[in-house]
Amino acid sequence: CMNYMLPLSYAWGNFSILAVGIWAIVQRDSLDAITMFLAGLLLTVLTDIIHISIFYPSHDFLSDAKRFSIGMAIFSLLLKPVSCYLVYRMYRERGGE
Repeated sequence: CMNYMLPLSYAWGNFSILAVGIWAIVQRDSLDAITMFLAGLLLTVLTDIIHISIFYPSHDFLSDAKRFSIGMAIFSLLLKPVSCYLVYRMYRERGGE
């Protein structure tokens, strides 16, 4: 997000899901919060794939900062299925079906 290679929608999507995640952690008895967090995580997996595939620069314009930025975006994308699994386990513990 700090290299301005990806659009602002990438940052807004991930930061808003982070805010919903904090809300889901704070309200331990709310099933709606954890459901919104899980749905948001699944949605950001799809939007991250679209953002990275569309805005990936060509090899000629790839500086070290851009390479690091895209590497962290891909690393974040790879960790999201693990996060989805852990959030799903929290959803089941809170009484979700």
